[in-house]
Amino acid sequence: MLWAAGGCALAAEPASAPSPAKTPAPYKLRIVGGLAGISQYVRQEEPFWSKELPRLSGGRFQAEIVPFDRAGVPGAEMLRLLQLGVVPFGTTLMSSFTSQYPEYTAPDLAGLNPDIATLKTTLAAFRPYLEKALRDQHGVEALAVYVYPAQVVFCKKPLRALADLSGRRVRVSSSTQADFVGALGAVPVLTSFSQIVPSLTAGNTECAITGTMSGNMLGLPTLTSHVHTLPVTWGLAVFGANQAAWTALPPDLRELLQRELPRLEAAIWAESERETADGIACNRGAPTCAAGTKGAMVVVPVSPQDERSRQEILATTVLPRWVQRCGTRCAQVWNQTIGPARGLLAAPAK
Repeated sequence: MLWAAGGCALAAEPASAPSPAKTPAPYKLRIVGGLAGISQYVRQEEPFWSKELPRLSGGRFQAEIVPFDRAGVPGAEMLRLLQLGVVPFGTTLMSSFTSQYPEYTAPDLAGLNPDIATLKTTLAAFRPYLEKALRDQHGVEALAVYVYPAQVVFCKKPLRALADLSGRRVRVSSSTQADFVGALGAVPVLTSFSQIVPSLTAGNTECAITGTMSGNMLGLPTLTSHVHTLPVTWGLAVFGANQAAWTALPPDLRELLQRELPRLEAAIWAESERETADGIACNRGAPTCAAGTKGAMVVVPVSPQDERSRQEILATTVLPRWVQRCGTRCAQVWNQTIGPARGLLAAPAK
């Protein structure tokens, strides 16, 4: 298929002899982007590749982009396909590394980043290791790191604090989220995004962890009554290139992307922060609600006790269990990167 073939070939010239004044055909890239339908893709990634790249290059460079969940590319396979060059330029969710490369999931452990400013410092501490590991071990050049909005808790019944989750069945999307809610006495239920509404409707779950705005778009303000503002996790994604494909690009295209992709990354982070806040505003029905549907939910702020619980659960449950699953190597990576930056070192796996 188009997206799994060589990614950077020049468009073919017509068979007839070119006229001396003819403009050269544009150089075309094939890009596999992030999740379809999400603001990151619709408002940032897709316009950058389809409109900004041609504009910035005066039409010399063009790109076609498709979201990875519509490209026939399994998320867990993206890193391998980038390594093989089957996908020359692609976006992979860092959560998809959990089973094979759990050390790469370190920057977004549950309870680690209570706000986006903290997430930035966490990623800054980890990024040099991540970029070197992807380059040296997988032959992949990490060109940008994107972030999705905060993942928070929606509940059907009244919720005054995180401790009230005890005994409730809570939808989670990862093992680290399961560790976090389990430490609160809740029952984690691993459920896909598409099954959040059916699960809540059927009573299989009483609460769900999902994005502030994606929850709004699912209609959770009509199914749940309370939303807690603590970001349990966020959601990071790496945009990377097969090294051979990257080095084969025209030098001026590489320079353009090295200059412009950090700007795209910054725009995506700013949008994530805005959307996190707008999701909360829309769920409670605030006049400032811009992109979603106004609900009438009770917004539960993070209390001092919630903050103490977050720190304690991260240190005593989430981090140790991640190291247990991940191994001694992960404890070493943590202690060389994020641990010193956050003042939290990991004990070696037993």
